[in-house]
Amino acid sequence: MTSPATTGPVTIRIQEDDFDIAREIALLTRSRTDIGAVVSFSGICRGDEDSAKIAALTLEHYPGMAEEEIKRHVDEATTRWPLNGVTVIHRVGRFMPGQNIVLVLTASQHRQAAFQAAEFLMDYLKTSAPFWKKEESATGTGWVEAHARDDEAAARWTKP
Repeated sequence: MTSPATTGPVTIRIQEDDFDIAREIALLTRSRTDIGAVVSFSGICRGDEDSAKIAALTLEHYPGMAEEEIKRHVDEATTRWPLNGVTVIHRVGRFMPGQNIVLVLTASQHRQAAFQAAEFLMDYLKTSAPFWKKEESATGTGWVEAHARDDEAAARWTKP
């Protein structure tokens, strides 16, 4: 799959299985001499939130809709920045602290575009992607509410 303004591959996957960051970077850059920078962001299940210990985190999504929404934002990123490839992998299921949850890779000729596109995509994933989180802790289980800090980070991309 390619996006409207990217010159390389676009990979979007939602899966239960873990991912290998090095393997994904190798797949994105294989036989490519037009890539000068790859930025990677990997999100990992934390072991605490606001001093409360987290035993596990369960992530659910809206199948079909989640992939389409991620693609829509990848398309937006490729119109804003000169990207040579993008990979977004988001896991669903039950996670223990220390396990991988999400991977965003952005490739470009230059680092600035790759960094900004990765930040844009992560800000979207944190605030608007159709995923739901449920935390398990010693005090019980509950759905995670959105954080104002994530909304503030995402708002910078809509300012003129």
